[in-house]
Amino acid sequence: MAMSSEEVLLIVKKVRQKKQDGALYLMAERVAWAPEGKDRFTVSHMYADIKCQKISPEGKAKVQLQLVLHAGETTNFHFSNESTAIKERDAVKDLLQQLLPKFKRKANKELEEKNRMLKEDPVLFQLYKDLVVSQVISAEEFWANRLSLNSMDSSALSNSKQDVGISAAFLADVRPQTDGCNGLRYNLTSDIIESIFRTYPAVKLKYAENVPHNMTEKEFWTRFFQSHYFHRDRLNTGSKDLFAECAKMDEKGLKTMVSQGVRNPLLDLMALEDKSLDEGYGISSAPSTSSSSSKSIKENSNAAIIKRFNHHSAMVLAAGLRKEEAQNDQYNETGSTDGNSRDSDFFQPPVKKVKLQESIEYEDLGQNNSTKTIALNLKKSDRYYHGPTPIQSQQYASSQDIINSLHSIKQEMENYMPRLTQVLSSGAASCTITALSPGGVLMQGTTQQAINQMVPSDMQSEMKHLYVAVGELLRHFWSCFPVNTPFLEEKVVKMKSNLERFQITKLCPFQEKARRQYLSINLTGHIEEMLQTAYNKFHMWQSKRMLKKT
Repeated sequence: MAMSSEEVLLIVKKVRQKKQDGALYLMAERVAWAPEGKDRFTVSHMYADIKCQKISPEGKAKVQLQLVLHAGETTNFHFSNESTAIKERDAVKDLLQQLLPKFKRKANKELEEKNRMLKEDPVLFQLYKDLVVSQVISAEEFWANRLSLNSMDSSALSNSKQDVGISAAFLADVRPQTDGCNGLRYNLTSDIIESIFRTYPAVKLKYAENVPHNMTEKEFWTRFFQSHYFHRDRLNTGSKDLFAECAKMDEKGLKTMVSQGVRNPLLDLMALEDKSLDEGYGISSAPSTSSSSSKSIKENSNAAIIKRFNHHSAMVLAAGLRKEEAQNDQYNETGSTDGNSRDSDFFQPPVKKVKLQESIEYEDLGQNNSTKTIALNLKKSDRYYHGPTPIQSQQYASSQDIINSLHSIKQEMENYMPRLTQVLSSGAASCTITALSPGGVLMQGTTQQAINQMVPSDMQSEMKHLYVAVGELLRHFWSCFPVNTPFLEEKVVKMKSNLERFQITKLCPFQEKARRQYLSINLTGHIEEMLQTAYNKFHMWQSKRMLKKT
């Protein structure tokens, strides 16, 4: 049963699960069900594992509640108490509505990105274990610069992606379903809602004005699908309709688009007439009044439908152009959004000339003398512009200098005369040979065996990990200089303590391990030198800081 530390918020008895009677418990962090007469839970779900809840429609014989888990599994509970079944089910539903958002598992994109980077890069994963798991540095310090660099790469890729347009039939895909009580139920997804907002800005404006302070989101969309705005083939629009103003705004916008016309001088839409037959063909010259009235009603109905289709098509096209116009407005604030102002025409080529060029010039028939170039995505442009630089400036000998040197050496060797009286004595020569022989005084610590053969493979792997880890720590340390902000002052002090902690927890055990294996070579000399350089820099900065304070 529930632990003594668990708080039970609600207990509902006579709840069946798989045709077995029992009791439903709602606790602080989980929902559980226990069979009748037993003291243990056979069904238990944490609130964080529950994706959503569903209830049976009104009028059904069984009053049920279904829990849908993130893993895709479902659990059904049947409230069998006939007198209070609906009341108890609603109480459970309301309490779950309050509890689930608190424990709802949100997709953390940053965490997913960290997991992906660690899986794809074994060296980074080992570095994470050496520094973060061993508590040398915190996880925030480890990911400080890596996520920002990775987000720059991902943003560059996302900028090159094409924006998805809006389907002209997105509202037709919203098909209502009957709920069994002479009602209709619409299933709206986030994509459909976004398409509605992008196509009809007036609806988005009404949503911002009324949700959530005036009505809930469910009530808003219910009134939207019930409104005459959604059913605009009707001629009468109620004055109390929430979306009556939206229809007027759309009518005004449609008139504005008609008055602006099409910016194509080669196309004259005003010359078209909506007349399918010649005048007087197939009809009587004096139609009756009843037929003319019925005809006018039919024409008005058809005109309303045609007008709605035209407006919908125009708004779908305009939704894709709004982003383009917003970008153009940043560069030309004086130009209007439709591009018809004099200022925008001044900076753009004549429209008629462009249209004529498009109609008479064909790319396939033209001569293409331009060479195709590939755009370079340079992360560090200075390397590209300056090129590789030598490590140190030195003079290089040409091939002729080498040949001349060779000839001069040959001449000296030909003219060489040995001076045997001025050589070393036999005793000094013997001592020199002994000192330079393997095992001699001047040859201690060196053998004919290579270092990679002396050091075991596990020690070499651990040595590589130490170099990567100390390199990461020193990168954070040296990035603090020059220390000109309070944040950098705090960071440099923290990184110095991290370096000392690394030396104690990682470097010293490795040195002890190398001594136990009787390795006479100092493998960590270079790492100690880098750490000492960092310590000297820190002490120098600290001394200057104290002098400034005094």
